[in-house]
Amino acid sequence: MASTNDLKNGLVLNLEGQLWTVVEFQHVKPGKGPAFVRTKLKHVMTGKVVDKTFNAGVKVETATVDRREMTYLYNDGAEFYFMDGESYEQIGINAETVGEQSRFLLENGTAVVSSHEGVPLFIELPTSVELIIEHTDPGLQGDRSTGGTKPARLETGAEIQVPLFVTTGEKVKVDTRDGRYLGRVNN
Repeated sequence: MASTNDLKNGLVLNLEGQLWTVVEFQHVKPGKGPAFVRTKLKHVMTGKVVDKTFNAGVKVETATVDRREMTYLYNDGAEFYFMDGESYEQIGINAETVGEQSRFLLENGTAVVSSHEGVPLFIELPTSVELIIEHTDPGLQGDRSTGGTKPARLETGAEIQVPLFVTTGEKVKVDTRDGRYLGRVNN
């Protein structure tokens, strides 16, 4: 149990048997009336986001979430397999749980796997990863005035937008949260 004063981003709450993670929270002290906490909660399994208000100082039940850094091994089509670096235990996580993060998963890359009572809830990748561009069309002469972008396919199969000067075979840094190009990587 925790008080609403202890809420912070990333905390997982157990509300009516459902697991919700705190996306945002704000303590509000109006001129009249008691203080309250306005939160934005995301359902761990479905990804649904809701707004919920709690009175200040109310106790809320927190869920124990085990976060372990694991190495991504391979994907067999239905499940993604990860290995714990300490115990060498391998677990399979279904594609729905991995979700959009799979676009930036590279074999032997690391990810933090969060689980509750042995059930994997979600994975978290580092905020940026370095990947090689597998294919992109060459930029045309004269296209540079607008600072435009072109599509590029990464080695993981993900499609992102890159500046016109980037070529096939280059290593680039990509933001895993929104798939944004962050820059070229010098070897």
